[in-house]
Amino acid sequence: MASNNIYCFFKFNMLKNNGIFVKKLYLKRLLTILLLTFCVTISAQTVRKYSNEFMNIGVDAAALGMSNAVTAYSHDVNSGYWNPAGLVNIEDKQMALMHSSYFANIASYDYAAFAMPLDNNSAIGISLIRFAVDDILNTTQLIDDDGNINYDRVSLFSTADYGVTFSYSRKLPIPGFNYGINAKVIRRVIGKFANSWGFGLDAAIQFETKNEWKFGLMARDITTTFNSWAIDEDEFAKVQDAVEGQNQELPETTELTIPKLQFGVAKKFIYRYDFSILAEVDLNIRFEQNNDIISTSFASITPSAGFEVGYIDMVYLRGGVGNFQNELQIDNSESLSFQPSIGLGFKYKGIQVDYAFTDIGDQSVALYSNVFSLKLDLSIFR
Repeated sequence: MASNNIYCFFKFNMLKNNGIFVKKLYLKRLLTILLLTFCVTISAQTVRKYSNEFMNIGVDAAALGMSNAVTAYSHDVNSGYWNPAGLVNIEDKQMALMHSSYFANIASYDYAAFAMPLDNNSAIGISLIRFAVDDILNTTQLIDDDGNINYDRVSLFSTADYGVTFSYSRKLPIPGFNYGINAKVIRRVIGKFANSWGFGLDAAIQFETKNEWKFGLMARDITTTFNSWAIDEDEFAKVQDAVEGQNQELPETTELTIPKLQFGVAKKFIYRYDFSILAEVDLNIRFEQNNDIISTSFASITPSAGFEVGYIDMVYLRGGVGNFQNELQIDNSESLSFQPSIGLGFKYKGIQVDYAFTDIGDQSVALYSNVFSLKLDLSIFR
């Protein structure tokens, strides 16, 4: 394991040994968040297990309220993210917006999407995700050449990840079968220090039986998503000079994101005409060994389950649980952690507003986030 091959090298160096800086506590907090959010690995391997993880957080408060268990049932503009095969079910142009803040409002997560049918058998969509920490203090030049502290030399920068997805969906000649594909463009920027471009593909299918059971399979990064980094060596040298005794080599410039699978089964029940109950169970599969409750050297699997109770197709109550992990404790024992979620929704004449309250980590008392999203059926404007 070689720490000198970490893409977020500057995050370790730029804040060290500036002990008398008046905002040291604030900067330490930012450092911790950045390490959790943007450090893709501490491994020297070229294939990185957690590259582009911002693309795995999820979109749409309705889906997040169900703990992301929507692969089989997804059938609207947000299907471009969850399962592009579901886009073919939209009847008119739709758009969606979402905003949430993470880590005590330090990081912003924004999403926008648009989709439309091409004909009775096909549809297209486009979506944009931005995950960023803005206005980070750059203290690498805080101390001038004479050893004096000069606050005028402190600047601001942002570290931001962007993902643009182009989606296509089509019905197959076999009744009940749809397929979809995504082409993804990834852009990651770390101030003036480094930036990258990435490209990848997703593929998905959905199937509905005659008795309305729904099945879905989403294969992410099927070609392994490729990221190529460009590092500003002049800015890198400033980081080196800012911390005495550092002799860090330039990190690698290539990342490959390994494929992931999500398989789901869903069923919607109608009760006395006014009430509906949607239930779905998903299996999330990574081709690596980690802390999932099912873990082998070939693949690891963790389940998620969600439900939605609807009243007259207007008011919705949602809940779910997922991200089951075997956590190693200090005494070397293991405990099971999980991620619960709840949510509410309201829809009226093509306008749908959703809310989710979810813990991005586990069932602990910290790190809960409020997520809001809006979905519009653009036919209401005609």
